[in-house]
This record gives sequence, structure tokens and C-alpha cells, in this order.
Amino acid sequence: MSVAREALLITVAPTGAETTKADCPQLPTTLAELVATAQECEAAGAAMVHVHIRDDDHRPSLDPQRLADTVSALHEGTGLVVQLSTGGSVHDPLDARLKVLDAAPDSCSLTMGTTNFGDDVFSNPWPFICDLYQLSQEREVVPEFELFDLGHVAALSRLIKTYGLPYGGKVHVDFVMGVPGGMPGTADALVAGVAALPRETTSWGATGIGRTTLPVGLAALSKGGHLRVGMEDVLTLSRGVPVESNAQLVERAVAMGAMAQRRPMTPSEARELLGCRPAA
Repeated sequence: MSVAREALLITVAPTGAETTKADCPQLPTTLAELVATAQECEAAGAAMVHVHIRDDDHRPSLDPQRLADTVSALHEGTGLVVQLSTGGSVHDPLDARLKVLDAAPDSCSLTMGTTNFGDDVFSNPWPFICDLYQLSQEREVVPEFELFDLGHVAALSRLIKTYGLPYGGKVHVDFVMGVPGGMPGTADALVAGVAALPRETTSWGATGIGRTTLPVGLAALSKGGHLRVGMEDVLTLSRGVPVESNAQLVERAVAMGAMAQRRPMTPSEARELLGCRPAA
């Protein structure tokens, strides 16, 4: 049974690795805060959670035990598809990023190339991409291919041609737009990216960083795509109005979807769309 075309996958990215707790006290950085946020966002209409974790000092972490505990707690406390970031912080070593899959998430992010990331470099060399992809196939973890530039779309075609389809047989991508150093968060850039997607692509969504959140979201909806929102990507609702919770951003995405006659997808529909393992 296929997922209805009007169903909208809303992914929430609640934390990220860039914003500090000191600068944004409402950012969910502890496990208890993350689970509570995920529950609120599921109730608001999210079907998947994209997860970065922090240590006891609220700094970005890839600690294996914390990752495993986080996946377990989110599975116990929500029905959401749990997607772990394999990007971590731009400063994390490649070997630590590969070990993220040891935590057995439903899904993982898989960025399809190196990109300038503000003043830093987000390193994703081709051999690492290939290793991570093959590991995701072996561990039965569904990758979400994150595309920061048009060259990343071409790299995705190369990856699938070389190693075949992901676990589950579906190809879901997310355009991450508006990062300084990546593709701009514009409708024109999104149209070009979607037109270049490999024929194996079964679904796609888009993320607009910062002030590009609304333009990218509206453009994605107009082309039938899905949405990722959250405090990882934007910290204001409008100029000078701070986000108070991730649920606010999910609620806004639901309202935008309603204007496009799209209803929020359920977590079970998201699993079907993405080809994930059944919920435990």
C-alpha cells in the first residue's frame, strides 16, 4: 500500500551542533529535554526526528553510549522515525561519525559531499561517503541523502550506480539550502536540484536555513516535496521574534502544508515512504 500523495513528511531537527545552550536556553540539549521535545513535535504533526546529541556540558557529542541511550529513549517515548546525524559537528573525525550507526537508528543522514560551512569546512570525502553508505546497507539503516549543492546531486547518482539502492529500496533526499558556502535558499535553486535528481529517487524534502526557511518551505510544497524544520535550522519565527519551542516550527509547517492541501504524515506512513524497518 503506497503512501497517499497528500501526506506530508515533516521532520523536526530540534538541536543541531552549532547553537550553544548559553545563547539559546530553550534549545533541547539533555536527553529528557530531547524526548519531551520529540513528544511535543509528534503531537504537533512531525513523523521523524533528526537527532544531534550533547554532553553534560551541552557540547556536541558522538559518544556511543549516549547515542544508543538516545535512540532507545526516543523509541520508548515516541513513535517517531529516529534519524541520527552522521555529520555531528564539523570538527568530528570521520571514524567517529561511522560509529554512529552502532546505535541502531531507523535512519541516518548521509551528506553527499564536502561543503564550506560558514567559516568552517564540512568534510565528506568520497571514500567516507562510500564506507558510510555500505555500512548503512549492512546495518539496515535507511540513509537520508543530504544535498548542500548541485554537485552533491551528481554524486548521489554516482553512488547509486556504484553500490545499488539503499536498505529498504527507497531513495529519500533532503536539500539543505541557505548554508553560507552551499546552494542558496531560493526557489530557482530548488527547481534545478529537483530536476537533476536521479531517476531512482522516490521522495525528497527541503530544509531552509535561517531566513530561507519560509521561501524554501513554500517552494518545496509547491513542487510536492516534504519539509524539515527545527531549531537546528532557524531560531526566529520572524525578524526579532525568537522561537520558543520546536513544536512551534512543526505547527507552522503543518499550517503551511494545509494551505497546499497536504496533511501531516503519520510515523507509520513515514516508515513506509522511507523503507525503514517496522517499529519495534
